[in-house]
Amino acid sequence: MSILNSSDFKRYSKFVDSLAKKLTNFYYSKLNKTFKISNKLKGRGYDPVTTSDKAFEKFIRKEIKKKFPNHQVIGEEFGHKKSKSQFTWVIDPIDGTRSYVIGNPTWSNLISLNYKGVPVVGLANYPVLKKYYYNVSDKIAYVVDQGKKRKIKVNKKVTFKDIKMSAAFHGMLSLNKQKKIPKILKLMQFPCADALSYSHLAEGKVDAVLQCGNKIWDIHPLIPIIKAAGGVVSTWKNTDAIKAGNIVATANIGIQKKILKILKPVTK
Repeated sequence: MSILNSSDFKRYSKFVDSLAKKLTNFYYSKLNKTFKISNKLKGRGYDPVTTSDKAFEKFIRKEIKKKFPNHQVIGEEFGHKKSKSQFTWVIDPIDGTRSYVIGNPTWSNLISLNYKGVPVVGLANYPVLKKYYYNVSDKIAYVVDQGKKRKIKVNKKVTFKDIKMSAAFHGMLSLNKQKKIPKILKLMQFPCADALSYSHLAEGKVDAVLQCGNKIWDIHPLIPIIKAAGGVVSTWKNTDAIKAGNIVATANIGIQKKILKILKPVTK
């Protein structure tokens, strides 16, 4: 049974559809210029944030406030705006800030609407690629590419021996642990490009995505899109992906089970 009724889905998916277009316009009118970069970790590693991250998040929060003033908001840059509402917007203003910094076009704006903590509507918007992905129900997801809208589905019929896998450990899996999962290393044949890899899974271009260290704003917006396109998503320990952390998403339950089994040595 769906967590939202059809009229609610229509209302919120219409909002994210409109927001995607506004975000791309905002980028080209205000942010497509020199920006400042700072390091959140200051000597303890590298986690860049730019003036664009902050500008995007302010813009998104303003749009949400106009339409849904009572809703809660959790954003990567400006924290949690609490209320008594059971609806919460989760925002990653720029997913793939490293890509943004070096001019790689795979960065995105990620936004999810959660109801009672569960992601129900997701948006992954790629301004430079001029495309965005979103779901309109728990069974239907779309990509809008260069203004053309089409329904997307995972490659349901793919078998494990034929899978295309995008994977990245983001420096979070030690070499000793990597040695325990040689089958995964062998399968890592396709580029992993931030949220775009999960979006590619949802439209059947890749069949499995493996990542380490996802925060809630990295994965919540993608969960409803992947599920509506027929995909499966969980943590490496086979717990709900809502918890974030190490994530695996695949085209069908058979592939998911096999990959989770291969990952067992590094999840203990």
